Amino acid sequence: MAESGQRPLPAPEPAPFGRDQAWLHALPDGGRAYIDRPLPFLVLNRFDDDGLGIARRVATISASGIVWPDQADADHAAMDTLRTVLASQRQAGQQFLVITLYDLPVDPSLDEASARLEPFRFVLGASADAPAQQAAKCLAEALAKVEIDLRKPKVEHVEHALEEPAFAALLDGLDGVSQLSLGLPQIHRVRGEAQRVYPQIRNALESASFDAVLQACAAFVRETRPDAPRHHRAYGRSRLVEAALEIDKALDGISRSFDFLLGVSPINSTEAFDQFVGDKCARPPVFRYRPLTVDPALAKRALYDIDVHAAEDPVLEQLFTEKRREIELQLMLLQQRNSSEFKYASILQYGPVTPALLAFAQGILADIAPGSKPASDNTALDCHAVEQAARLVIARYRKQAPDFDASVCLREDIGMGLMVSGTRLLVSTATRLPRGRLDALLQHEIGVHLVTAVNGNRQPLGIFGSGLAGYEGLQEGLGVFAELLVDGLTDARLRLLAARVLVVDAMLAGADFIQAYRLLHDDHAFSPRGAFNIVARVYRSGGLAKDAIYLRGLLQVIEYVAGGGELAPLWLGKIAQQHLP
Repeated sequence: MAESGQRPLPAPEPAPFGRDQAWLHALPDGGRAYIDRPLPFLVLNRFDDDGLGIARRVATISASGIVWPDQADADHAAMDTLRTVLASQRQAGQQFLVITLYDLPVDPSLDEASARLEPFRFVLGASADAPAQQAAKCLAEALAKVEIDLRKPKVEHVEHALEEPAFAALLDGLDGVSQLSLGLPQIHRVRGEAQRVYPQIRNALESASFDAVLQACAAFVRETRPDAPRHHRAYGRSRLVEAALEIDKALDGISRSFDFLLGVSPINSTEAFDQFVGDKCARPPVFRYRPLTVDPALAKRALYDIDVHAAEDPVLEQLFTEKRREIELQLMLLQQRNSSEFKYASILQYGPVTPALLAFAQGILADIAPGSKPASDNTALDCHAVEQAARLVIARYRKQAPDFDASVCLREDIGMGLMVSGTRLLVSTATRLPRGRLDALLQHEIGVHLVTAVNGNRQPLGIFGSGLAGYEGLQEGLGVFAELLVDGLTDARLRLLAARVLVVDAMLAGADFIQAYRLLHDDHAFSPRGAFNIVARVYRSGGLAKDAIYLRGLLQVIEYVAGGGELAPLWLGKIAQQHLP
């Protein structure tokens, strides 16, 4: 290793990148440098040629990184690039972090018959300066929390030493450069087979390692700069690679090729109610449904032809993977429509009714008597009045944003009430509601569902408009919260939300349509039409667990706001609560 200050550095080239332009520079034999934007760190990897190591992948997908092959003739080009990047990225008087990643050797004694597994360990080294030590501490803590395939790793600390003399000769001649080195485990390789990996373990290890490195970068910046962003993922890429855009386009296209809720909702709700009453509420109604606009089996095939791993960003890969699974569940539900398996598949999508939620719903029905706190104005409005009011609200949004591309249309083929499909507000021709509930209902459907759809369609990724996985709980909770904010959450509305929870629980427990109807009508004094509409929503297509999410979502939003959560991010698109950070 060269001693500090003994090697003069050649004059750097002009900075090839700036704040508004990323820089991608090809190096010999598959190497490359990628700088997304000016950042105070750089991730390096000198890789071998089998392409299966995690270190190369983590360095490649970093927002600031250089990778090159383990070949002597590639070192010179890599070092020239490293000098250029350091000279361009380093700011006078501020510390800079260089992170060297490498793959630990595999245990050659292991094969497929071995009872032992590849050691799950990370090897961490750091320079002696305080910012590097703080970054190393954060990195070690993040890695210690990782759990993959029911295994937790050991983090071994070593005296900081760079394996490559070229690194040492360059970096030891620079003041203000902190260093980390991290050896990554090989638990993703199939034992005894050099060219095979366990794909799920590989993906989990890659994501965990990348996220831990970002946390270390964030800790370093907090030690050296006063204006550090709050979240470590702010140090990921700010630009989407073309592959990520193609993945998003493909997922969004499949998602928008069918309307799930319309596909599982009956088209003859009004006639079914008349038939139910005519049978003296003793026989379950017969529902009819729209023909499907998609072949679920073919759509699933297209879904899994999408390589989400090509996104080159673990966060995006996670979002895409979650969305793909949600679309698959929706397609499975469409396949199982009107079968006994439908309700079990709906639990995977929407979750069960927890004992705490059921007790809360029961408490509402016990505490709020039927007819208490009615709407402020009980003047009845028909579908045409609702349609006209909705158009006025949309016009007000369009006055603020001329490209607010939402629309309203009357539909005979949906049950009483309103629903949003994409950027369309659908109003049932059977709709009748008191004027005092109109504003709250429009705030729910337009102020939340349509606004988040329009805003989501303006994001770089289309899935923010069609909805990230699991978005419906937060969406419906936010919609009911909007009703509360405009003083439109009446006692009758609360009773309805609680009743939905009770009926979902009864449906999942095996109650039939008549039993669920009597639970509301006989035990909780709901009107025949009110009880029928609630039960019909839950029992559609074989039993849909979705309607329990309204009350559950309201409690989540109230808890979020009470804890100081900001409302603004909730309108960026159709997102779930786990996506807020």
